[in-house]
Amino acid sequence: MQLEIGPDPAEVGRARRWARSRLAGSGIGEDEPLAETLVLLISELVTNAVVHTGCPAVLRMLFGAGTGTAQPGTVRVEVADTSARPPRPRHADGDDTNGRGLELVDGLADRWGWQREGAGKSIWCEVDRCAPVVTGVVREPGGYAPSCAVTHRA
Repeated sequence: MQLEIGPDPAEVGRARRWARSRLAGSGIGEDEPLAETLVLLISELVTNAVVHTGCPAVLRMLFGAGTGTAQPGTVRVEVADTSARPPRPRHADGDDTNGRGLELVDGLADRWGWQREGAGKSIWCEVDRCAPVVTGVVREPGGYAPSCAVTHRA
């Protein structure tokens, strides 16, 4: 599934609404931490494309089923644009109001990267639907977490 994104910051909100409806259609509830994480990742990647390239973009979501790019149990988000300029991670200082996008992606996604796509590029990230639980789980002897609850890294 994909959504065409115009080079307008208002498109970020439209991308979030579109993503929420697609997540619900895939069985990921709106109030699940996984949904919140994916919507935040989408917001950051679309914002980067719109703000830093000024070009139209395409947002894709792939729900891993053992085919295509996403692995089983994985949700992959891709934002492709027509700018050949590679992403440039920055480190924001305490009072900076921007510059944290790719740091957030790095902290929230299980994997991320970018690749050339046609004349432009695609920035992608993946979140495992059944990631290890970090907090709030009573573990059985041996450290095994019996459920597939998703709580992402702090």
